[in-house]
Amino acid sequence: MGWKTLDDMDLNGKRVLTRVDINVPVADGVVTDDTRIQRIVPTVRDVLAAGGKPILLAHFGRPGGERKMDLSLQQLVPALETAFGAAVRFAPDCVGAEAEQAADALPSGQVLLLENTRFHAAETKNDAELAAGMAKLGEVYCNDAFSAAHRAHSSTEAIARLLPSCAGRLMQAELEALEGALGDPKRPVTAVVGGAKVSTKLELLGNLINKVDFLVIGGGMANTFLVAKGLNVGKSLAETAMKDTAAEILAKAESAGCTIVLPSDVVVAAEFAANAAHEVLPANQCTDDGMILDAGPESVAAISDIFAKSRTLIWNGPLGAFEIVPFNAATDAAALKAAELTRAGNLVSVAGGGDTVAALNASGAAADFSYISTAGGAFLEWMEGKTLPGVAALEG
Repeated sequence: MGWKTLDDMDLNGKRVLTRVDINVPVADGVVTDDTRIQRIVPTVRDVLAAGGKPILLAHFGRPGGERKMDLSLQQLVPALETAFGAAVRFAPDCVGAEAEQAADALPSGQVLLLENTRFHAAETKNDAELAAGMAKLGEVYCNDAFSAAHRAHSSTEAIARLLPSCAGRLMQAELEALEGALGDPKRPVTAVVGGAKVSTKLELLGNLINKVDFLVIGGGMANTFLVAKGLNVGKSLAETAMKDTAAEILAKAESAGCTIVLPSDVVVAAEFAANAAHEVLPANQCTDDGMILDAGPESVAAISDIFAKSRTLIWNGPLGAFEIVPFNAATDAAALKAAELTRAGNLVSVAGGGDTVAALNASGAAADFSYISTAGGAFLEWMEGKTLPGVAALEG
């Protein structure tokens, strides 16, 4: 761990420029899901408790470097005040004289929210001049936006090199969870990788086969691997053009001592629809007009057995078409097994990715996982073994 946390910094009386992710859904000016706001509350409260003055840097939407007032962060002030239990002031820019005056005038016990960083086209270019303008507003830089750490932007990378820097509580939790899962994990390690396409997760699979003991592949991706093994998948979602690549991954995994787990039985329907007529078949008996929409109960039992002998689990992607009943069954059952093992203290379970979070929430298993990342792209790039600019900058 080459980065500092809030505990390593002297914050008393200091202006703490804090990069957060509050890119939340809004309808008619009202926040409809404040999950991301709630996740930064520990950092803001800890800064306040240490005598620091939190000044929040954030992006919102994709204004493309223009001042689009429907993407102004000012509309989030009421939700932030409710979450923080503190007054939140607003500055109409994230650099310049008005922002500097607002930062200088910020009283102890209050929070300052700066306007959308992406109103400046230079932000996404990691512009040093913009970063220097932001740095004038603070004395300490705290990055609490792991979800934006895979982007080298002025507010995530360049600025960290201009001020004493540390990770906020959410960033710290993300990094500790991921380091525990892939850096120095308790073995055996199992990864679940699902989703529609092998082509979007080649780097992920290539990294994982050298780091995990078991790799469970589900969703449409699994169909491509079944094709690579010479099986008929009927009308199922599959990238047949990727079958040679899938075969190469199978061979590399075997050489690396990684066991790839594919469905041994599948749930087949004639149409992609809720409650469509379906049957469970051995994976090698899918009909020409059939569509594989989930892993079968035999497959779930095998996955559960692997979970039971594992000590670390990393999960990215569902096992089937979890959005529609009853093709959520395999994902739900496996997730609940992982939750049970985690609850009993036998498994460290880390999950992330949009569909993954939605699936685990729907199954009721999410609350018992060791850590659920909401970081999306950053979580995936970390799993792929890539260096995240926003994290590397904290390591100095």
